[in-house]
Amino acid sequence: MSIFTSNPTPKNSPQQSQGILNIIGQGTRITGDLISNGDFRLDGSIEGHVKVGQRLVIGNTGKILGNIEVDSATIAGHIKGNITVKQVLELKPTAKIDGDIITNKMVIESGAQFNGRCSMNVVVSVPSATPIPPK
Repeated sequence: MSIFTSNPTPKNSPQQSQGILNIIGQGTRITGDLISNGDFRLDGSIEGHVKVGQRLVIGNTGKILGNIEVDSATIAGHIKGNITVKQVLELKPTAKIDGDIITNKMVIESGAQFNGRCSMNVVVSVPSATPIPPK
């Protein structure tokens, strides 16, 4: 299958990542909202809101200026915005968070920085990442 062909999902079936991994590399900067149904890794920077239907990994050089809604996340970079995580949020030693966190479970490794409020053991409803209709 070509990476340029689409495989539409029937409306009534649940959407799954099916092994899809999206990557934004170091040195890449995106301005605007980002929506993904698959897993996502960020080593560059995003200025805008991020909604990921599966797992989000933010590497040491990854930066987000905006709010985040995800199923689960591992963060080693810098986030300036509020984070809503349906399952587990993991903060690595190099993580720096400036914003509020809502999550079901959280793991904070020694050295991680967090400035904001946190609500845990909350059942979070993160809607599936549906595309934004064109303007």
